[in-house]
Amino acid sequence: MKQFLDKDFVLQTETAKHLFHDYAKDLPIIDYHCHISPQEIYEDRRFETLADVWLGGYQPDGSIAGDHYKWRLMRSNGMPEELVTGRGDDFARFKGFAEVLTKAIGNSMYHWCNLELQKYFGITEPLTPQNAEKIWNKCNDKLKNDPQMSVRGLIKQSNVEYVGTTDDPIDSLIWHEKIAEDKTIDFLVRPSFRPDKAVNIHKEGFAEYIKKLAKAVNKESLDSTQDVIDALIERVEFFAEHGCVASDHGLDYVPFRKLPMEECDKAFKKAMNGEAVTVEEAEGYQTALLVALGKAYHRLGITMELHYSCLRNINERQFKTLGPDTGYDAMANNSCGGNLAAFLSELDKTEELPKTIVFSLNPADNEQIGTIIGGFQSAEVPGKIQHGPAWWFNDSKSGMEEQMKSLANLGLLGNFIGMLTDSRSFLSYTRHDYFRRIMCNLIGNWVENGEYPNDDEALKSIVQGISYYNAKRYFGL
Repeated sequence: MKQFLDKDFVLQTETAKHLFHDYAKDLPIIDYHCHISPQEIYEDRRFETLADVWLGGYQPDGSIAGDHYKWRLMRSNGMPEELVTGRGDDFARFKGFAEVLTKAIGNSMYHWCNLELQKYFGITEPLTPQNAEKIWNKCNDKLKNDPQMSVRGLIKQSNVEYVGTTDDPIDSLIWHEKIAEDKTIDFLVRPSFRPDKAVNIHKEGFAEYIKKLAKAVNKESLDSTQDVIDALIERVEFFAEHGCVASDHGLDYVPFRKLPMEECDKAFKKAMNGEAVTVEEAEGYQTALLVALGKAYHRLGITMELHYSCLRNINERQFKTLGPDTGYDAMANNSCGGNLAAFLSELDKTEELPKTIVFSLNPADNEQIGTIIGGFQSAEVPGKIQHGPAWWFNDSKSGMEEQMKSLANLGLLGNFIGMLTDSRSFLSYTRHDYFRRIMCNLIGNWVENGEYPNDDEALKSIVQGISYYNAKRYFGL
């Protein structure tokens, strides 16, 4: 029987152990998509308790932020919301989570949490309700007294070279400017352009947001679809001046419906007046924006990330109480592969298709994505159109394996740009270690099964590329 979480955790073969320990383990991390706060990086935030850094919840400004993966598990064990996201006693919240974790056999959260305790706090025994108080005290003491346990310290000891945050077009990027000016910060932090609120014409708050976008570009108002496009392009150029190398689009599904601009403007005016728009009208407006932005990304050398098939805020009562991103989202089942292909083709027709990463939250889309991206590769960069890593509900051991197997079956796994955290937690960098172990184990099994030769130089190039070098090259870092 193997020891729990030992140095060869997940690594089943000698080849896998060699690939991980000798080639993957010590490479820097490029975390090209996450949701951590640039302000907290600049201010080098320190956390009062393990609950603050691990569970999150209500923030000083009244917002709710934290790890909704953990919140979902806590609710699944019948914990009251006061102990999940609420203002309940922090130790009670932590001890409750310890009880939850012992039941999470087979869930990658069990691995993540214990990896975090091991890496950042030196705790090698699994967390249980019985040892929760001892671990709580030890971790809190370390958070309080160890200078490496600040936000910057956590990033540095994780060997992170690049952090790509997620930022709204109207953001002043003031914290990014402060970070760039601070010579004591020796890792890169860059903004990523997330224009969802301007694209989602059919969703609540659209008109109010467009007024804020107008203000951001010093206009009294934006009165047409082209005005919105021009404003967004002005903002993405501002982001590019601040080192932005990626955009990010969170879509319910990939729309593609070409309508005359006059029809898009009719839809825009309806939405600005608070009137409902039809699906066809919304898709026409969205397509106009996405095509224009795609061309701008190509011109500016910015990668376009497309996330879709997420069914958001499915619990109306809790959404009204807690707001978005609190653990009430699910996989959607969309048939938008044809739209995705048509959208990429529209940009390719004029040779303005940017580097693009495609993610679906539904793993049933893996093979479809793998076949579509193969139709739009080019000589600009190896793997110009990427099948993004197993995302959100899929970044489990089995989910990561299935995504990589699909990519290997239908494309070139050796050009894959690898893992991202997509996280709001500064402890989540152990997910890169987890991913690298899974990837090395998968490749090691293929080698030991005689499915790929034991060519050490070729294997080193593949493993190190997926772990680090492919993303470094792809984003031009």
